[in-house]
Amino acid sequence: MSFLREVDPAWCPGCGNFPLRMNLASTLEEMGVDKSRLVMVTGIGQAAKMPHYLDLSFFNGLHGRSLPVAFAIKAVNPELIVIAESGDGDMYGEGGNHFIHGIRRNFDVTVLIHDNQIYGLTKGQGSPTTRKGQKTSAQLQGVINEPLNPLSLAIAMDASFVGRTFIGDKDHFNKVVSAAINHKGFSVVDIMQPCVTFNKVNTFKYYKEKLYDVSEADSSYDPTDKANAFKRALEWDDKIPMGILFLNDKPTYHELHPVLKNGVVLAKEETEIDISAELKAFR
Repeated sequence: MSFLREVDPAWCPGCGNFPLRMNLASTLEEMGVDKSRLVMVTGIGQAAKMPHYLDLSFFNGLHGRSLPVAFAIKAVNPELIVIAESGDGDMYGEGGNHFIHGIRRNFDVTVLIHDNQIYGLTKGQGSPTTRKGQKTSAQLQGVINEPLNPLSLAIAMDASFVGRTFIGDKDHFNKVVSAAINHKGFSVVDIMQPCVTFNKVNTFKYYKEKLYDVSEADSSYDPTDKANAFKRALEWDDKIPMGILFLNDKPTYHELHPVLKNGVVLAKEETEIDISAELKAFR
């Protein structure tokens, strides 16, 4: 079952989105994901165009607003596999507040972020993850702000699953993304990829020289050790950690919600919920 559509993607030649698309389709196929149970939700940006080029159900919404929609879809029908997918600008910038509260709520959604440390669609201004001092089309003298470290933020907030992978390593991508999809809870995967047009610093060569898998570098690495995971997540300049950095087994939103935890599926027409007691409280 192929997840690829016969289309000509509107991305620059050499864009990291091309191998990401191929890797994601391959991962979904190898996992045997049922298309009828899969929904992808995106915001705005080059990364957010992804579902246009895949054969699956999707919702393409507003800038930075993929997570609230993904949350609603999962809340209504927990039987679905929901993937929220977008770029570092869309997910960490415009959608930063939703990212934080998605971690807090721990709803069962997989979040895939194309992190090329730049805004690609709007012609190369610095994104939340652009390094300090880097010159861009909008910051001609260099970015003056400290970059956001999304993985240390997620770990600090006790996210359920925190991982990173690289579009230049198909097997590693498959391992991390499939684990994120199979994980029950809010799963964050920061995906390293180059923007060959607007970011001349973070190239394929740059990533290949700096990225290393935490479990391959240390066979005793324990992703449930929060302090060590946080320490690893802070690494960037000399070496960049990837793999499954942090796992936190905790109840999901559905397991905590007083109604949803009873197995109620709101998408079913025959579902009836008695809220008369709740209404009385407002009289």
